[in-house]
Amino acid sequence: MKHADAAMLDSLQQVAFNYFPKASNPRNGLVADTTRQGSPASIAVVGFALSSYPVAVEHGWIERDVAVQACLSSMRFFWHSDQSGSPEATGYQGFYFHFLDMETGVRVWQSELSLIDTALLIAGMLTAATYFDASTPAELELRELAERLYLRVDWRWAQYQGETVAQGWKPECGFLHYGWEGYSEAILLYVLGLGSPTHPFTAASFEAWTVTYQWENLYGYDFLYAGPLFIHQFSHVWIDFRGIRDRFMREKRSDYFENSRRATYVQREYAIRNPHTFMGYADDCWGLSAGEGPSAEPRLIRGQQQRFFGYAARGVPYGPDDGTIAGTSIMASLAFAPEIVLPAMRNLYHVDTPHEGVALHASGINASFNAAGDACWISEGEFGLDQGMTVLMIENYRSGLLWQLGRQSKILQTGLRRAGFKGGWL
Repeated sequence: MKHADAAMLDSLQQVAFNYFPKASNPRNGLVADTTRQGSPASIAVVGFALSSYPVAVEHGWIERDVAVQACLSSMRFFWHSDQSGSPEATGYQGFYFHFLDMETGVRVWQSELSLIDTALLIAGMLTAATYFDASTPAELELRELAERLYLRVDWRWAQYQGETVAQGWKPECGFLHYGWEGYSEAILLYVLGLGSPTHPFTAASFEAWTVTYQWENLYGYDFLYAGPLFIHQFSHVWIDFRGIRDRFMREKRSDYFENSRRATYVQREYAIRNPHTFMGYADDCWGLSAGEGPSAEPRLIRGQQQRFFGYAARGVPYGPDDGTIAGTSIMASLAFAPEIVLPAMRNLYHVDTPHEGVALHASGINASFNAAGDACWISEGEFGLDQGMTVLMIENYRSGLLWQLGRQSKILQTGLRRAGFKGGWL
């Protein structure tokens, strides 16, 4: 790797990791969803923080004992949190509400009891428990808490209609009226749920989900379709899908890692073709995903009326698309297709901003929104999920650390096998 690229990756990772100590409440280990004033904690962001501490220790950004104490603060809080399921609780049935008050840890925004965000949180706990393997009292406690928190989750309870797994639940109305359909980041949720020795999903749940998959050919690439890039990335933080296949992928003679590589190329090709003629889209500027974009009334830009969608899950080729690129979605594809990702990262790293890398750390950038000749629109502040993906997927490209830890997990091994995965390292 070129020295300049290595230095760029070092900077991007360390700056992204610094989000977690700054945005954490040391008394309970909760981590703010964003840097914006008054932001609540996101349980998913806590999971990304827990996963990032091993990376930080490896790089020398933080002392091991400090990282262990940070992880313990989070796990102790969740273990002792209110699991009554009341509107003011923290969780129910071992799951947790999506957004929590940073100080008290109680539910805010009438948020849902979120299965996928709980899965991201649990994945972080298990990652920390695998990495911090010393026989010190603190690390022994950390591993015990992670195991107890995982075993407490009643995954089976969330199968509210036969084999269907709910996306969420609210104390005011019960289960949300939709389950998981189509390929998504829920593959991590299913693997964790199937791996449980206490309250697992039924064996048929995974197959019931995969029958809703959509296989497509776009721009000459055959792949399992999902429009936003994050769907092709999130589960890959913890699970090394290279060479392991479930029934669906065996029939397609592919695997989920290869699928994400193809999805990355589809995104780049979409930007090259640029069907809506947005400014900035090119072979080194692409990446539509969930993130923030301009919130504004439609306006006339280059002779065309253009709408803006604010925070949205943008995707290709069917949209929505308003010219907003998610820099993190580029970086999180580094392990899949470095030959096209590194040039795009170099391009955005040097965008004219007060500090290098700002455009990559931001939730969204849009070159079409501002008047011609002005700088790109860049979202304000930082989002914890973006920073976590930056730390972790760059690390998987550089050292494979998270994948190594995931391959050691008996829980992930069991869940993958019960989902029908075979081959490769499994």
